[in-house]
Amino acid sequence: MGKSSTKAEDKTNVMRILDQKGVPYCHYCYVGTGAISGVEVAQALNEDVRRVFKTLVTSAKSKKNYVFMVPVAEELDLKKAAKAVGEKSIEMVKSKDLLGLTGYIHGGCSPIGMKKYFDTVIDIAVLDQEKIIFSGGKIGYQVELSPADLKQVIPYQVNDITVS
Repeated sequence: MGKSSTKAEDKTNVMRILDQKGVPYCHYCYVGTGAISGVEVAQALNEDVRRVFKTLVTSAKSKKNYVFMVPVAEELDLKKAAKAVGEKSIEMVKSKDLLGLTGYIHGGCSPIGMKKYFDTVIDIAVLDQEKIIFSGGKIGYQVELSPADLKQVIPYQVNDITVS
């Protein structure tokens, strides 16, 4: 499904931001597939789990929040993640706190278009991908773009942040 086939009312905030910035992307809708987990979303889209990334929001003892993106079949290593951002420790933000903090709900959280920008780290696996797929900011919607194009929208660093 390409960019041109989306009606204005079907566009998510993420897609509108990408359009505003002139960043090329593809989008996918998996509404009605029953997919819930990231692995199920990758299967519903018939995509390699190494190309589909989930967006995780964390909180540090310093009270700073951080965003981490990892392939959907992988798990965030909290120690590696803390080290990557120079914190002693971090923990996942509780689902009930996500909306107020980011503007997104669990399952529809995108690194693009959060209420406020948080330092973002993408797992080193991104270096193996020409394009990655991640949440379009609403459950049932994903966007696909190159890591270089994502960098035009949000600054991020790359680090080894998954459980080995």
